[in-house]
Amino acid sequence: MLSLVATGLSNTDIAEHLFVTPVTVKTHVNRAMAKLGARDRAQLVVIAYETGLIRAGDRQN
Repeated sequence: MLSLVATGLSNTDIAEHLFVTPVTVKTHVNRAMAKLGARDRAQLVVIAYETGLIRAGDRQN
């Protein structure tokens, strides 16, 4: 899920990829932010890059 956030997908787009509701995605994003100490989605993107979860140019299809 974090990799989908990091590639710039909206909650709705992520929900379609994972076959869940956008509200479920929002819940997971908020919990990830809390656990990782991120104050917004942009910080989640930074964490994804810094940890090597994704690399520049990676895209989700």
